[in-house]
Amino acid sequence: MSTLFLGSCDTGKVPADRKRFLSPYHKDGLTANAVSFRDDDRTTWRSFREGTTKEVAELQQFLYKAGFMPRGVIDGIFDYVTQAAARLFQEYIRTMDPEGDKTMVPDGIVGNGTMQHVQRWKSQGKVADWGKAAINPSKEYNDWIKLLNESKAHYISNPGPIMQAVNSLNKTYSTVKAKDWNVSTDEVHLIGIRRKQDNAAAVSRANDDFFVLLVNGMVFKFWGSTDPNKKMVSVSNAPSLVEGQHKYRFGWHKVSVETKIYRALKPYDPSGVIILRDLNKDSSMTAADLVRGSNSLEVNNSINIHWSGVGSSNWSAGCQVIAGKNYINSRDELVDCSKFASSAYSQLNSNSKMTKGAYNVLADLIVCYSKAGIDHVYYTLGREESLNLDANFGANYAINALKKMNPSVI
Repeated sequence: MSTLFLGSCDTGKVPADRKRFLSPYHKDGLTANAVSFRDDDRTTWRSFREGTTKEVAELQQFLYKAGFMPRGVIDGIFDYVTQAAARLFQEYIRTMDPEGDKTMVPDGIVGNGTMQHVQRWKSQGKVADWGKAAINPSKEYNDWIKLLNESKAHYISNPGPIMQAVNSLNKTYSTVKAKDWNVSTDEVHLIGIRRKQDNAAAVSRANDDFFVLLVNGMVFKFWGSTDPNKKMVSVSNAPSLVEGQHKYRFGWHKVSVETKIYRALKPYDPSGVIILRDLNKDSSMTAADLVRGSNSLEVNNSINIHWSGVGSSNWSAGCQVIAGKNYINSRDELVDCSKFASSAYSQLNSNSKMTKGAYNVLADLIVCYSKAGIDHVYYTLGREESLNLDANFGANYAINALKKMNPSVI
């Protein structure tokens, strides 16, 4: 068989209008190579390449039946969704399948090693637990949805000064006022738990925050940072995303730097999300920064949700950043990605087997398990105290999860 990867096409399946085919994916100024796919782990562009078989469609059919590509189109074109589904299959083989291969690198390149597992799954009629979870969501998933509902009710009745200021705005762009929060199980939800935001300059601004992905009836946990890095502490007016819910979509980060372009979540409204700057310059985010009332709030279109290497340093200048070193899966098991998780852009190239590790898992789960017609993610940012709203959690929940993933920051 041929090795299949991003851009591979079955015979006769190369689109006549490649630019039009890619246009739904290539936003945010990603036009330099508008007729090629961006393979961001390899930091290169992949052209459409026509093969002589129907292997891509057969792979897509398998990924669909096995539960990794429920929303994908079986069209014989190895596109971004097929790449995401292939990586999830490889990750599942690496971490969840008793007959799998713990040495497999989930890079989305489907060669003989991956195809051996494809054939085994076909012969056994296997379907991934990840593909079936929506039918019977986990208790933990239901608990998090319940917490979102409780948080919505809490912030409507007890908004606090910053959220009151947000609620007073005529327009909030990609930021959602508390009364309008979407907590539907039809949506993909990413939750960020900001820790120590009231602490002043002594805070190291490490990757010590906690993220929870609710998707397809499952819960996955990640870590990183929700606030500006240590260097930004000394920068006047450092920006912070306000607490609350924000609507995001997939786009591209670092589009102006050819060697660094990769997928990220960006504000759904191109104007951006609501931020508050450190206007009183105490290196913390509190109501004291509302020095001009609601006029202290700004809309900012650069607050993305993106990769942060392996988490050894905080790459955020106000963005929400996810470390690639490890994550906690839907079985509440710690999954190590450190053998192939890149610590820097320089390790991602065409000769490397390095990837963005756990960040890819988060991104691929969203791509593959968002329901049809949904092109967004709701990101709800709270703080540790928010976890006290439900007895299933408590403020120590985030600390305990971080102890498993990144104990050095606790």
